[in-house]
Amino acid sequence: MAGTFVIAQGGGPTAVINQTLAGAALKISRRYPGARVLGALHGVRGVRDGRFVTLSDLSEAELRAIASTPGAALGSTRDKPDAAYCDLILKGLRAVGADAFIYIGGNDTAGTQEILAEASGGRIVCVHAPKTIDNDLVENDHTPGFISAAEFVAGAFLSVDLDFRALPGIYVGIVMGRHAGFLTASAAAWSLDEGGAPHLVYVPERPFERSRFIEDIRATLARHRRCIIAMSEGVSGPDGRSLVETLVPPEMLERDPHGNIRLSGSDLAQAVERILAEDLPGKRARVDTFGYLPRGNVATVNTTDAKEAFEAGAFAVEAVERGGGSVTLQFDGEKTVYGLVPLAAVAGKTRHMPEHFLVPDENRLSDACLSYLARLLPRKYAVARPFV
Repeated sequence: MAGTFVIAQGGGPTAVINQTLAGAALKISRRYPGARVLGALHGVRGVRDGRFVTLSDLSEAELRAIASTPGAALGSTRDKPDAAYCDLILKGLRAVGADAFIYIGGNDTAGTQEILAEASGGRIVCVHAPKTIDNDLVENDHTPGFISAAEFVAGAFLSVDLDFRALPGIYVGIVMGRHAGFLTASAAAWSLDEGGAPHLVYVPERPFERSRFIEDIRATLARHRRCIIAMSEGVSGPDGRSLVETLVPPEMLERDPHGNIRLSGSDLAQAVERILAEDLPGKRARVDTFGYLPRGNVATVNTTDAKEAFEAGAFAVEAVERGGGSVTLQFDGEKTVYGLVPLAAVAGKTRHMPEHFLVPDENRLSDACLSYLARLLPRKYAVARPFV
């Protein structure tokens, strides 16, 4: 087929999402000489509104330059199309004569592709290419974007540990992750030693209890004189409500256009600071919100992550010939391999950290989790152990 391919990017940008874009565009140019490749601006919103750039007009050097640049070069969107919206997207695809639509994103993106594939009756092949720093796509061992973001988090917590060995106190680093704790867990990937940071890890998969939180900190301070904590922004209380919702007054809560409570701002940090001040008065404490910093940091673009993201884009083009679906990254015991599963297998589903990645009844990571992180995030720096 030499027709028209449309590519779009959805959800949060990453350090390597443009690698997937370039991987797909270059694969199309080689596999289907003369094919037209259109990039939709701001995801499906651009498809709906007829806003495209012609990627097939770019040289390989230009595409390679885009590939090595963090962020979503085409622009992104968090629109979650319903059936009516998808009808407008289909009209946009038909208007440009699209034969295939490759949408790079997370599980919501896969959900959009599932609706579009069914509505088009197979006349437009729909492929989902994976992307998310949260590492929360089912059917995947890990996802493009995660390793680079995790490297930022691992390096930050190693650095904080060295800082707090010099001047002991309490530190809480709040990391992105609404429903899955993989990125927060990566804080432990480069832990200096058995007493290294993070000493405590709070993730959405394990209920948060204020009294237990304070007990854990006191015990850690008694043991190490310092307590460094990695906390997911999506941690929830025993009732299932997010900690932000539990601790912040209703009138101060902010919500996104989909009604989701805003997690990545300063509300949670302020609430945790208040807990520490009230329950551990007089203790030196600092709470930082990492926010968007890890997800597209130009200084921590991991070469393996970049390579896998590019190859995932190239494989998405092969998936077009197989009738579409969701591209997956799996580990065969030695290396990452690429596969294809039905869109329904990924759409709208969340992969959580396995229960065995957490130590039972403790807010710490298990050896199984640390082994998983060590495979994806081998140590990058040789750091001397301080005297203190």
